[in-house]
Amino acid sequence: MTGRVEGKVAFVTGAARGQGRSHAVRLAQEGADIIAVDLAGQVASVPYPMATPEDLDQTVKEVEALDRRIVARQADVRDYAALKSALDEGVTQLGRLDIVCSNAGIASFGPADELDETAWRDMIDINLTGMWHTCKAAIPHLVEGGRGGSIVITSSDAGLKGFPNLAHYVSAKHGVVGLMRTLALELAPHSIRVNSIHPTQVDTPMIQNEATYRLFRPDLDHPTRADFEPASQAMNVLPIPWVDVADISSAVLFLASDEARYITGAQLPVDAGASQPFKIPNV
Repeated sequence: MTGRVEGKVAFVTGAARGQGRSHAVRLAQEGADIIAVDLAGQVASVPYPMATPEDLDQTVKEVEALDRRIVARQADVRDYAALKSALDEGVTQLGRLDIVCSNAGIASFGPADELDETAWRDMIDINLTGMWHTCKAAIPHLVEGGRGGSIVITSSDAGLKGFPNLAHYVSAKHGVVGLMRTLALELAPHSIRVNSIHPTQVDTPMIQNEATYRLFRPDLDHPTRADFEPASQAMNVLPIPWVDVADISSAVLFLASDEARYITGAQLPVDAGASQPFKIPNV
């Protein structure tokens, strides 16, 4: 029995760990070869340790263990030329491009009137412009292939509603919804589908760190994961504090597969009901 994306090639950004690694591995499990890109370095305005080259190496090992091919490169989504070069090299080696998983992103926190200028710029440059760069680099390959394709853009529940202390993040995640909707219209004549995914909190290093714990539990000097858990659960309708990376990867796989062949321009929440209207905690 063939996999759901057998014989296809997927381009995944932010692939060194977290959601990106999970997406790359899940697509590989279903038959895809992978072009994996990650900065694999630190951004100064980000208050938690980011992925490393060793993390990207681990993604390579996990994909290759599935007997799939992978081309992995360090590249910054803010640098269009470097990103395009990495993708072009991957397409040359693997022969085609069918799926784009525009996933790379960062988080940082602060009231809108107190955000550092650099923190704002880094957020917009990575979480919005980086998404555009990813799509811009990929579109010519998808169109030239003549087989259609699927672009899945990672937004957030913060792309559906506002959150305090996240003005820059909310702005970027709302922005990628506009990008998705426009690309869905522009690329429909080529049978290229474009959709966005909107997770609630996902159990990755982006939220499992002291900066996030302090945001949700400012009443504690040294909050822990256990202290954060009930505050995070209060954001969701279902009685869970966060979703697993596998839950998001399953949604990516669905949108990338022929099972979603007539779905485009859609916003898919994978959020334990967090996008439903209710009073959010004052964080």
